[in-house]
Amino acid sequence: MADVWTRKGGDSAPSAQDRGQVPGPLVGRERESRDLRALLENHRLVTVAGEVGVGKSRLAAEAVAEAVAHEVGECVLGVGKGRPAAEAVAGVGAQGAGPRVVVVRWPEGRQDAGSDAGPGSPVSLTAAVMEAAAGVHGRRGTAGVGAVADRLRAADVLLFLDDVDPVHAECVGMVQTLLEFVPSLRVLVTARRPLGLGGEAVLRLAPLSAEPTDEHRTAPAMKLFLDRFLERAGAGFDADDSDLSSVADICRYVGGLPLAVELAAEQAARSSVGEVAERLKEHQCWLSAPDMAAPRHRSLRDAVAAAYVLCDRDERIVWARASILAGGFDESTAAFVCAGGGLAPARVPACLTRLAGVGVLTPVRDPGGIREPRYRMAPAAHDFGGERLREAREFEVAAERRAIHFHRVAALAESLWSLGSQPQAVRLVLAEAEGLRAMLEYAPRQPELAAAALESVLNLWFWWAVYDGADEGRRHLLRLLPMCCSDTLLIARGLCLAAWLTAYGDPYGASELLQHAWPAAVLTGDDATIGRIAHVQGMLALHEGDLERATEQFQEAASTIPPHVSGGLPPAVSLAALAVTQAEQSPRAARRSARRALSQPGIRGDAWACLVARYAQAFVDHSDGRTGRARLRAHRALAALDGRLPAPHGCAALRDLITDIDRGSRSGLPTATVPRGLTGVAIPAQAGSGIPG
Repeated sequence: MADVWTRKGGDSAPSAQDRGQVPGPLVGRERESRDLRALLENHRLVTVAGEVGVGKSRLAAEAVAEAVAHEVGECVLGVGKGRPAAEAVAGVGAQGAGPRVVVVRWPEGRQDAGSDAGPGSPVSLTAAVMEAAAGVHGRRGTAGVGAVADRLRAADVLLFLDDVDPVHAECVGMVQTLLEFVPSLRVLVTARRPLGLGGEAVLRLAPLSAEPTDEHRTAPAMKLFLDRFLERAGAGFDADDSDLSSVADICRYVGGLPLAVELAAEQAARSSVGEVAERLKEHQCWLSAPDMAAPRHRSLRDAVAAAYVLCDRDERIVWARASILAGGFDESTAAFVCAGGGLAPARVPACLTRLAGVGVLTPVRDPGGIREPRYRMAPAAHDFGGERLREAREFEVAAERRAIHFHRVAALAESLWSLGSQPQAVRLVLAEAEGLRAMLEYAPRQPELAAAALESVLNLWFWWAVYDGADEGRRHLLRLLPMCCSDTLLIARGLCLAAWLTAYGDPYGASELLQHAWPAAVLTGDDATIGRIAHVQGMLALHEGDLERATEQFQEAASTIPPHVSGGLPPAVSLAALAVTQAEQSPRAARRSARRALSQPGIRGDAWACLVARYAQAFVDHSDGRTGRARLRAHRALAALDGRLPAPHGCAALRDLITDIDRGSRSGLPTATVPRGLTGVAIPAQAGSGIPG
């Protein structure tokens, strides 16, 4: 093996030139520091594991420094070059009668073997430990584990092996042998993954929280940013300043990774917090700081690359291809997206497990549970993987496979909703929301994906209309509709859904969309869409206070929409709206309409339609003076909801109705006018459809 390990000659601390900028104190690691001290007191082998830049070496070095400070006569026998650990443990003094600390660490610079090793560096980890324990530097050669064991037989020796990932296999064998033959030896290791030895105590270090906790009023990641920012900027920072929201955004964008937070603080001191937050919204591997103490940590890209070069070929491929997936993703999703080009789907799960072991992926579901494992990629690793994916010219292919997968997810969600499994549909969309959003945002850049993306938006109609996602759903529709003008059926459904989502915020824009949706729906003979257009027209008439026209439109919608059709609102909702419209002028007809709504086929399996119908019943009862019955119906409707899911559209109206009942006031119809606005939609032109361009 080539020269890969180095140590600073002598026992004194490195010079200022070697050190670079000395890092500040640890922030937000009080609990982890206590845990590490307890582990060191009770275990012979302790490993601090975590992703690149999470602060493993800093935390371990602080623990060693504290042990040094509390022990008399300690001597640091091995000190590496230019590392934060050296700052904590170097320069303790001459050897005395007490315990000893031996420190060996990976050299800074390039990651290939021998790239930064001096002429007198040891040729293996074992030789490096021997050299450090003997206090001799510059002697090239090899050393057996037995000789090292003989050298470390002194009482209370703590061997600190920092960043052992490049020689992980050798470290496992050496540490196992040393612990067996030197009973008094204790070993502290920092690595991306544990050694896997029996009796090993592992402290897994996670990124700092970007949200306030019970222990910290200010989020630990924000506190770290502000501490480093003030050190570098040398100026005051108003706690009430609007820039604090940008600081919070920065910490969320980088996932609380300490290295990224410190690099962002360095950049903010040179420019502005707002500018850094804006750039980090898109990408973060550009973060750098030339005067950071550790050369590898002077660039976030270089720090992540140090982990990338230690991965095998399959792991690198999975890392790059899985970076197309935003948020959490299942093992099966990654297998579908990442397989191909010589990588079999069956090999993907093992790669995911190994990437999770080194901190590139974070398990968000217990891998040993009943359901398949689920992962989330660390933000810096996600951006780095995206760069590798583009370099390999595979981004478009990966985006297409992502679109295929999430098109299936949207279709499954709509199927669950229409078949009466609405809670499962909502949970599925909640779990896949980030991935769906990323796919829909990217689709307009790749025109061949537009039709599948538009169909996905239509399948998710309930998410936009029932769960207050109208603005997002409308935005996706208005971007995708002009790209799909060849499919008249999709256009008709898309324009109708866009009008529905626009009706309350911009009735005039909704009316314009309906004018184009109507001929397209008639041309395709789509009764469901024709009926839903009538429902939206009834909503607009209700806004204008035209109860007669609203009644006609809701009646037409209820009679036109087929009872079991999927892909949009059912006739029961139109009947409920009809009952509310009739309540003032024709209470008997309103009660009949409300009963019809609750007697529709499949209504018991449609929790949302049932909720709306029960609201209509309670509204009609209250309008007719039956306040006790109205209150009981409203409370029962609310009690039937699943409190673990978002509140669907209609809950607020029920609560307002209960308030009106308790106050003894009458509920009015939503007839208030809405200020005129413009949708700005580019309506696609279709030859022979009667739709103007």
